[in-house]
Amino acid sequence: MNVEHPDRDEAQMIAAILAGDTRQYHELIRPYERSVYKMALSFMKNEPDAEDVAQEAFLKAFRKLADFRGQAKFSTWLISITLNEARSRLRRQSTVPMESLDQVTGEGGRISPTLLRDWREVPSEALERKEIRAILIEAIGHLSPLYREVLLLRDVEEFSIEETATALTITPGTVKVRLHRARMMMQKELAPKLKNANPRRRWFQWS
Repeated sequence: MNVEHPDRDEAQMIAAILAGDTRQYHELIRPYERSVYKMALSFMKNEPDAEDVAQEAFLKAFRKLADFRGQAKFSTWLISITLNEARSRLRRQSTVPMESLDQVTGEGGRISPTLLRDWREVPSEALERKEIRAILIEAIGHLSPLYREVLLLRDVEEFSIEETATALTITPGTVKVRLHRARMMMQKELAPKLKNANPRRRWFQWS
């Protein structure tokens, strides 16, 4: 989601929307629709629920737009609303045990490095194969929400440490701890499946 839009003045757009020009809201959220949906889908695991979460997140953002003060980017604020909506829906459905967002210690045992130095070191030619992409998405899905949301924001959406911390309402230090453990969990699961690959590209591009 961290995409620059040099021709957009989001502060001006938000001011116009709050002044009554609600038609601009769609233009405001347009660049983020796909990322919000992807984030929702990574938690809900099925398209209808993900669509509901994304739609509700956009509606809540519209209703709360007057509360947006601009301390963070609009995209960060929007993702935070999306994550909260997904968590709330999961709690209501009682399908996923939600871990404490304040938990920093004891978030997993020691994980020994295996064949990949980093889960992101997946070769570009492998990423082009649907079966490998499916393995990556499945591996992300195996992470608990505590780690999955940090990994998605940092390594998929390419949020900064500070933006990730703001979106998740945790400290930058907690982001770093959870991100390190999430990456180690990912490489532990992926290394045996990709052991014959020759790493050349670092970033996983989620299409």
